[in-house]
Amino acid sequence: QTQKLKKDPCAENRSKPENQSSKTKGQKAKAKIQAESQKHKTGSCSKPITKYNLTFLKYKANKCISLLFLMSSEEGAPPPPPPIVINRVSDDQLREIIKRLRDRTKLHKEKVTDPYASSPECSPPHASMPFTLGSVLFLSLTKDRRYIKWLSVVTVAYNYNIWFATARLCFPYHTPAAVPFWILFDILSDIINVIDIIIFQPRLQFVKGGDIIVNRPMSKQKYRQSTRFQTDLISIIPFDLLSLYFGFSSVYRLNRFLRIESFFEFSDRLESIMAKAYIWRVARTIGYLLYCLHINSCLYYVASAYEGLGSTKWTYDGQGTAYLRCYYFATRTLITIGGLPEPHTLFEIIFQMVNFFMGVFVFSSLIGQMRDVIGAATAGQTYFRASMDTCVAYMNTYSIPRMVQNRVRTWYNYTWDSQGMLDESELLDKMPLVMRTAIAVDINLATFQKIDLFKGCDNQMLVDMLLRLKSIVYLPGDFVCKKGDIGREMYIIKAGEVQVIGGPDNKIVFVTLKAGCVFGEISLLQSAKDGGNRRTANVAAHGFANLFVLDKKDLNDILVHYPESQKVLARKGRKLMKAKGPAAAKTDEEKKKGLALFGNKPPTPKLLRAFGKGGLLDKLKVLKGSRLHTYILHTQSVLAHLSYPIQIALFIVYLCI
Repeated sequence: QTQKLKKDPCAENRSKPENQSSKTKGQKAKAKIQAESQKHKTGSCSKPITKYNLTFLKYKANKCISLLFLMSSEEGAPPPPPPIVINRVSDDQLREIIKRLRDRTKLHKEKVTDPYASSPECSPPHASMPFTLGSVLFLSLTKDRRYIKWLSVVTVAYNYNIWFATARLCFPYHTPAAVPFWILFDILSDIINVIDIIIFQPRLQFVKGGDIIVNRPMSKQKYRQSTRFQTDLISIIPFDLLSLYFGFSSVYRLNRFLRIESFFEFSDRLESIMAKAYIWRVARTIGYLLYCLHINSCLYYVASAYEGLGSTKWTYDGQGTAYLRCYYFATRTLITIGGLPEPHTLFEIIFQMVNFFMGVFVFSSLIGQMRDVIGAATAGQTYFRASMDTCVAYMNTYSIPRMVQNRVRTWYNYTWDSQGMLDESELLDKMPLVMRTAIAVDINLATFQKIDLFKGCDNQMLVDMLLRLKSIVYLPGDFVCKKGDIGREMYIIKAGEVQVIGGPDNKIVFVTLKAGCVFGEISLLQSAKDGGNRRTANVAAHGFANLFVLDKKDLNDILVHYPESQKVLARKGRKLMKAKGPAAAKTDEEKKKGLALFGNKPPTPKLLRAFGKGGLLDKLKVLKGSRLHTYILHTQSVLAHLSYPIQIALFIVYLCI
């Protein structure tokens, strides 16, 4: 190309032939630069050299250099430099963290794709929204703990009003030194109530026609149309401002008592999240009793002040701490302990009679409520004791051995201590199918998916199998299955260990299976033909063992609805049976037939083996044709046709000779 340009320097505007299209851009640009330089050297170019042409040539040269650099980098790009490692330990740790994160991402992608897949680790906690007053949105059905915490603050403010407002109203606690503190606490409780009414209550979600309403204007409208909004609005009316004209008094705060619905809401929500809700019920009942005594003590002080402090033996004499003395009197009155001073005036007699009547009614009601709370808390324990006592009475009636009775008691106690009930199916049967499926999937689906026999089967079939599992507790030393038994179940170890044992006294431990292991699954697919579904080993519990059991009949009922999975199971079952070998060999008694019943033929006596091949006669061989050789052969042929006793007798005679 350069030679052609030298011959014809002004040929840059000519059309290029088609056979030059294979030239690369770098070669073409290089040829252009050389042609331009040749033109300006010879002066044969028609265009004069100007400043614009020089700038254009510089631009073309830079472009050509860039293209040449790109072309050279594409043709032979040098390998990238090795990564710089400052600390080998930290570099390995970072690589391990990245690998774990990638594996975790892959695992959760599979879980999202497959709704029934379960990750081996605990489920990640649900991400909670940041707590901001502008975006507070609580869902009543999900028992949001942040809202319960806020309700606890509202409950504290409510209890402050109902306890201290009555005490300040009756007892002389409004001293000049204490009034500023009372005003401060009153303002704080009012601020809490106002925040709850303005910010929290209008943002509560609610259910309408089965749908969860999350629209904030609709939530606000529902709250404003409710009766609770009216009572809340009345409860925050600032009647305290009347104290500026009529003197400071807590009587203006009695409207705060109308917020009692917030207390009951907090109580209900707290019970729903507590593991042992009866503790809160007992504490709440005790609180009711203490508040009744508090009101009675306040009334007793007011009655004493009306009669005159210390005017009679029945009234409060004004000594000591007024609240404690009056509270002691109210306790003895309501609980009817006795030993009280006799009332003298008509007012005292009427007050004491009303006190006695109210004490009997209130105290009996609270005691009955306490009994119901404790009875509900121990209902399960009572059922367990009744069941155990009934079983023990049955065993005593039929004179069951003491050892068996002790094992039955041990089973009852361990079952109750481990799972809090005797039969888990009683609890699960009361739940809807969706809840039972969720619990079963979370507990056992990961284990089922690891079983080779069930890999590749329909996930819905596995879920149906999980719903048919039954929980059984085995005591230490109990045989789960014995060698030769008919196999009708497969087992999944929920807790504890089992051992595969053998030997003369079952003292040899072949293998120990722990929680999450599965055994007996092959027997579900083997048929009873030729004893194929018999157990091939002894399996015993090592300590207490809790197992899930799947019955063969339940599996057959499920496979009717999943024909494809049935084919997969049949195919895999045949492969697994071939891999694990044939079924257990039959015993010797089962194999004996016909003449085998009489036993095997006894072996040849050692004395006569001398006449057999390789015996004494072969060792005494002499030259062929000798008289001794002929005599031995003749004797051997004769003895071969005789019976064993005659052979022995002749041999003895021969030795003697």
